[in-house]
Amino acid sequence: MTNEQANSFAKEWIESWNNHDLEQVLGHYTDDVEMSSPFAAKFTGEPSGRLSGKEALRVYWRTALEKLPDLHFELIEVFAGASSIALHYRTNFGYLTVEVLFFNAQGIVYRAAAHYREIP
Repeated sequence: MTNEQANSFAKEWIESWNNHDLEQVLGHYTDDVEMSSPFAAKFTGEPSGRLSGKEALRVYWRTALEKLPDLHFELIEVFAGASSIALHYRTNFGYLTVEVLFFNAQGIVYRAAAHYREIP
């Protein structure tokens, strides 16, 4: 993954979230995506925070958008890996976030892990 590819993806991903366009966000993910997030437990009741499949993400993120109707992300930095990227961003609900996205050969996210730190 080049820096240019990583930055282009990040810009589109952040815009999709800030527009609250759930279908556009989900378009970045495979049908069998695996994701872990501490907020998954909060919004879905899944105690492990691990979700499997695009439909599980749809439920999680739809619930999050309903509970956080003013959700907004501010991109801080993008880090490119071999077949992954790490997005560092700030939420408007008090967290700094690093989200690591792993891409398959077609350039679609098949695994994701979100990490949060509350802003004091």
